[in-house]
Amino acid sequence: MKPLAEDAWDSWRPDALAQRLRGSGITWYVTGGWALDLFLGQQTRDHADIEFATLPSDIPKARKALAELDFYAAHNGELTILDRDADAPDDIWQMWGADFKSQVWRVDMMIERGTKDRWIYKRNDAISQPRDQAIYKNDHGIPYLAPANVLLFKAKHIRDKDDQDFARVLPHLRSHEKVLLRCWIASERSAHSWLAYL
Repeated sequence: MKPLAEDAWDSWRPDALAQRLRGSGITWYVTGGWALDLFLGQQTRDHADIEFATLPSDIPKARKALAELDFYAAHNGELTILDRDADAPDDIWQMWGADFKSQVWRVDMMIERGTKDRWIYKRNDAISQPRDQAIYKNDHGIPYLAPANVLLFKAKHIRDKDDQDFARVLPHLRSHEKVLLRCWIASERSAHSWLAYL
């Protein structure tokens, strides 16, 4: 099945995603820009998509909970349809969910390489945390990646929206979150522009 256009996004909001995944029994959480807005308690900007992460062992349950979608592996700039009954390839880190009835993409499912007890940064497995420290929940019980962890991902490319997200979230970070983020970024890029503010 031919994939939709890559910009054909009309993603669900976090509450709509949570409603579908509630009761699925999987380990999951919102990440990316939406995670920062869940931390701040309000939507602060437009989001082109919604990203959530789950563990490899939970992919089948996640796909079952989101059975209205057809999933494509996003790998090396290409989108490849995944058979509904087939296991996801081990080298896949990202899957897009297509709603062909509405002709739009709904979710970007990221595959995390941690365990049920430990979150592991996919770009450097030396950076990890107990899962209960890496994943927060908002007042409605929606799980999301902690802000320092989200900003660690965003620190790699530093697009305009990432700089804006950093500036917006920084005043709300607790001291231990700033220390963690500073250490993590410094271990990756010792001359990073954000370090002066941490």
